[in-house]
Amino acid sequence: MTGTGTAAVELQGVDKAFGSVRALAGVDLTIDAGEFVSLIGPSGCGKSTLLRVVADLEEPTAGSVAVAGTSARQARLDQRYGIAFQQAGLLDWRTVAENVELPLQVHGVGKAERRRRAAELLELVGLTEFAGSRPAELSGGMQQRVAIARALAPSPRLLLMDEPFGALDEMTRERMQAELLRIAGETGAAVLFVTHSIPEAVVLSDRVVVMSPRPGRITEIIAGRRPPVAADDLVPDSLDPEAVEDVRETGAFFEAVTAVREALRKGAATDGPAG
Repeated sequence: MTGTGTAAVELQGVDKAFGSVRALAGVDLTIDAGEFVSLIGPSGCGKSTLLRVVADLEEPTAGSVAVAGTSARQARLDQRYGIAFQQAGLLDWRTVAENVELPLQVHGVGKAERRRRAAELLELVGLTEFAGSRPAELSGGMQQRVAIARALAPSPRLLLMDEPFGALDEMTRERMQAELLRIAGETGAAVLFVTHSIPEAVVLSDRVVVMSPRPGRITEIIAGRRPPVAADDLVPDSLDPEAVEDVRETGAFFEAVTAVREALRKGAATDGPAG
């Protein structure tokens, strides 16, 4: 499910150190337009740091970072990516629609266009009827859908997601996985997704990037099992995770899960002391 043209992300020789602690070492990775790539590895391996480097929230110690053909700094200023974290981070005093509008308001988009875009996105994530609600009135899964809608507000070609479903119960998490696949399919956005869950990484991704213990290096890249489902097959008001469940029942899915697990074990066994 990769696209064509300029890569969504291109990393070359990326290192990152925090004082004497080396978090990342020699990371090379290209993510194509429209591709879904997950980062997985042991806690502290630099997955979130790598995502923050792409987002220009951290500056690499060495190496180069390009996002949609420009520097990470320029991509951030141009709103070429959207970002979502484990906590939805919604503003309690703003309505759902006003939360979605926030990135556009910050960049001076007019009120009428902000409202039009928010309505479009709330329809996309199946929350039109909650536009006037406050975040506290929504479930955790619904809040995450608002956060995804907000991340999509500037029409980015890249979504950066740091364990966005980690705090959800299993059933809600599965629904959100199906929802994310539908949204990625409809928008054509590339996704860089950080997770600790091997099954989640496999079922969502075109490729699963396995990282070593600190300093984080890419040890293996394994083909994921992202469902080849047309966007229309996952509609906003059903949130039916059946397409994801179908993938989970295949032999290819179990083989990929085993391959990722073995790659993680191999990396943990062969890597030297953290440096």
